[in-house]
Amino acid sequence: MSGARTARWTRRHLDLLTEDDATTAPLFDPAALPRILPGHDLWDLWPIQEEDGSTSVAAGRELWMALSAPALGHPEERHDRARIRLLGKKGAAWEDLGNAFPDGVSPGSREWSGSAIRRPGGTVSVYYTAAGRRGEARPTYRQSVIEARPTLIADGDRITLRHDVPHREVLRSDGRRYLPADEDDGAPGRIRAWRDPGWFRDPAGGGDRLLVAASTAWKDTFTGAIALAGPRDGAWSPLPPLLVAEGVNHELERPHVVVHDSRYYLFFCTQRHNFHPAGRAPTGLYGFAAPTLTGPYEPLNGSGLVIGNPAGQPDQAYAWLVLPDLHVVSFANYRSHPGLDLRYARAAQARAGFGGTVAPTLKLTLDGLSSRVLPAAEESRRVPGRSST
Repeated sequence: MSGARTARWTRRHLDLLTEDDATTAPLFDPAALPRILPGHDLWDLWPIQEEDGSTSVAAGRELWMALSAPALGHPEERHDRARIRLLGKKGAAWEDLGNAFPDGVSPGSREWSGSAIRRPGGTVSVYYTAAGRRGEARPTYRQSVIEARPTLIADGDRITLRHDVPHREVLRSDGRRYLPADEDDGAPGRIRAWRDPGWFRDPAGGGDRLLVAASTAWKDTFTGAIALAGPRDGAWSPLPPLLVAEGVNHELERPHVVVHDSRYYLFFCTQRHNFHPAGRAPTGLYGFAAPTLTGPYEPLNGSGLVIGNPAGQPDQAYAWLVLPDLHVVSFANYRSHPGLDLRYARAAQARAGFGGTVAPTLKLTLDGLSSRVLPAAEESRRVPGRSST
């Protein structure tokens, strides 16, 4: 891993950005979708993976996780109540399997995004972000990368994770290459990052790695980065970043890698207000590709844009995750109104326009440094015989 070559995402790349059918998500109404969890907001989905990257199955159901919170007050407040939820999926039907962990076991005051891997011995490594500190009087924004390894219990139709396991911090920022995410005050989109641990096993024999949304110093502010970490002494150690958004964006969230046609595709998502200047590029899924995990990475489609929300509904979806078969999941965010940012609207108005559930699945096609997005229902008709292996 000493040969890692950090890629830089620059204004020069964003100057090449064009929003066309190949990189624009189909339009939908977030507030019109049925809720998977009535009474709860749901966002940031990820599957429990087998060690080969495939989605784990138990009792005839795919196993997934997502963030959830009671659907109360302003939707932006959900981040202060977030818990990891265990879900089952059979065909198109989702099933609520309850909170992944019992109350009070996380080192944080809430649980943010991560990844999960089912181990051969029957346990599940759940890597997640502990935000704040357990028992704090008000939410703070300290972020810690945590692993819990509970046993998966499948008893007939009952699926749960055993609760009596430790939750331990397994990766810390070095404070030099990566800034610590230890702020007491802030809000999503205005804080440093050390979160969203994404597990990846390099099929080229490079071993297991974690990808982490991180922050690096940039002149008089900070900029977004994707950190890489390798295992060391039962924990993880930071390595040089795979990508730094060189002054153009300060939050590269949910980083993950998919290998397709012998290329490594590095994906992440970010929101339009996190660009410098704000609105320079759309809220969307962005990606880079390289011949190896450690690079050198080049942006897809010249600019890095892979899936952008349509201009008429710039906040309709977020938190895209590309699966190994190139299907893409996300959650339904806000139905936009001209001249109004629902993040700052009155609670009732924001709540009426918020999706808070699973968005329609999309499908990517990848060809070298080019990509195209299709509704999942259309992909078999429009790209016959296309393989995603």
